[in-house]
Amino acid sequence: MNIEVVNLLDRKVNYLSELKKFLENVCHDEKLDNVMFNVIIVDNPKIHEINREYRGIDRETDVISFALEDDKTFNRTDIRILGDIYISIDKVISQSEEYGHSFKRELFFLALHGLLHLLGYDHMKKEDEIIMFGKQEEVLKKYGIER
Repeated sequence: MNIEVVNLLDRKVNYLSELKKFLENVCHDEKLDNVMFNVIIVDNPKIHEINREYRGIDRETDVISFALEDDKTFNRTDIRILGDIYISIDKVISQSEEYGHSFKRELFFLALHGLLHLLGYDHMKKEDEIIMFGKQEEVLKKYGIER
């Protein structure tokens, strides 16, 4: 398993080593010991640029996942290279305040949300949303990361 958490900002971000350990534990629980992916911490201007360029949406967002397994031309190997998760630290701060929970909880939630997208979960239809959001709450509760 190879999970990289990369901070592209010129400021320190708390909990990144804990976030990596959390994601490693989640992958282990899900029997995903042969995966590789990145979590990349950016700010609102950068995620806005990514959202506009790759999704055609001209605004910032909290998390964007680029799932390599969605690309049918991608050659699979023994190691599942899942892709990249971009998280806006500005959104982590504002949403943790808006929702009344900790910075850590919001950061871990967004990383888990992104990982589930890399694994094929989606929330476009109500029945899929129930499954994905239920999985998120189950995992966060298991690790004591609650509101």
